[in-house]
Amino acid sequence: MAKQLPDYSGPFNPNFNQSQLSRETLGKLLTAYSDYIRKLDGHWYLSVMQKCGDVTAFECDAEVWEEMAAYTIRTTCELLNIRGDDVEAVLKAMQMNPWTLMYKCKIELVNKDHGFITFYDCPTLEALEREGGRRWETICNDLEVRLMDVKAHAINPRIKTNPIKLPPRQAGSELCCRWELKLER
Repeated sequence: MAKQLPDYSGPFNPNFNQSQLSRETLGKLLTAYSDYIRKLDGHWYLSVMQKCGDVTAFECDAEVWEEMAAYTIRTTCELLNIRGDDVEAVLKAMQMNPWTLMYKCKIELVNKDHGFITFYDCPTLEALEREGGRRWETICNDLEVRLMDVKAHAINPRIKTNPIKLPPRQAGSELCCRWELKLER
């Protein structure tokens, strides 16, 4: 097996690919690419908002992310061989979600059918808070509620999601949002 590279600082290699990079470097790339997706989404939204207004930007954003949220969960489950129709499967898939990789969060599994996810750091919420206004209401309290359902329902439409805490948050509070996921059998 060839030596795993910490970077691509050497000469150009026409046969170079990501399999030649070390695990640590691949982890850094995955995090950077996740952040790229988040920034692309934010810039895209702001561009549409400036040209067409916030209502149109939100409608387009919701349409895209409702489809992509389900796709991400299904693809993650397939790639990582995550099986099951329970909350545990949803939480495992969410652990590897490109968005979750960028956030400080805590994922708790009470049992296979019950769990919680708490976000302590959310770059999107922080940007919306800096922006002023109340755009966080449509993003956090409308779209994210819908998206959490989409993610859970990609595994099992009977899984219920409950937003325990959503913005606004108290000044100085670390907690951005907290969710409960539950499957009644």
